[in-house]
Amino acid sequence: MAAKKDYYEVLGVTKGASEEDIKKAYRKLALKYHPDRNPGNKEAEERFKTINEAYAVLSDKAKRQEYDAYGMGSFQQRYSQEDIFRGANFGDLFRDLGFGGGDIFSMIFGGQAGRQAGGRQQSQGHDFGDYITREQRPSQDLDLNYELEIPFMDAIRGAEKRISFTTHHGTEEVNVKIPRGISTGKKLRLQGKGNRDPRTRQAGDLYITIKVGGHPVFKRVGNDIHITKEISLTDALLGTTVEVSTIDGPKAVKIPAGARKIRLRGLGVPDSKGDRGDQYVEADVELPKKLTDRQKTLIEELRREGL
Repeated sequence: MAAKKDYYEVLGVTKGASEEDIKKAYRKLALKYHPDRNPGNKEAEERFKTINEAYAVLSDKAKRQEYDAYGMGSFQQRYSQEDIFRGANFGDLFRDLGFGGGDIFSMIFGGQAGRQAGGRQQSQGHDFGDYITREQRPSQDLDLNYELEIPFMDAIRGAEKRISFTTHHGTEEVNVKIPRGISTGKKLRLQGKGNRDPRTRQAGDLYITIKVGGHPVFKRVGNDIHITKEISLTDALLGTTVEVSTIDGPKAVKIPAGARKIRLRGLGVPDSKGDRGDQYVEADVELPKKLTDRQKTLIEELRREGL
């Protein structure tokens, strides 16, 4: 299957285009290639599908950010076609263009009128739900799932792993690029790496669920890193400077007198855009288990001073 064109190129806009520019370009192309204006024109039908896919991504802020960050190849590994169109609303746009707002995805993915879908007669092909059921079911039957556990720091920095998995036609190996900042539960999609239907030659996808291992020092909360640093009672009362671990290496940190938690800005986990969370250092005051006679005397004096 040939690689799809860049979504910005499909709509004829630049990468920095505003939401209004993207909407305007989409409306112009959708009007030109709409099936009602191109009956029986398969080339226009395919162009119409691609235009709507591009708009579904670029009109969604979160999807557009991921597309800009990872590019077409990695984006398609992360998003199935169902994911791409989930939440997309074309109804108002199509009504504005004078085509009505009902059964939008029949025009995008459906066939000719009267086609059967899942045992139901459709007046205008299939709606989006039927398309996913009809077109994706074979792929879902052929899809494979794989759980990949990666070390904590590989999830922070990104990595490349080689995995081995079993398909209907034997054992296969593939390199998997782990994007930096990934967290437990996130899925990567390797298109066409699932089982293959021997009759149609259609291939499913390989879905890799990420599980991030623990770390003896760092605890991750979202994109923030939390650590605990033991300090003495006198250091807690008077303030001190200590060396703490960060994901970038050791760092000298000043702990003011009486402070219990210190925030280190920008030393947390990087996200897909390169922005980083923070690191928090919690001061754990270590109380002495035994006191010398002199220590007891000094502490008694402090108590008499009201401390």
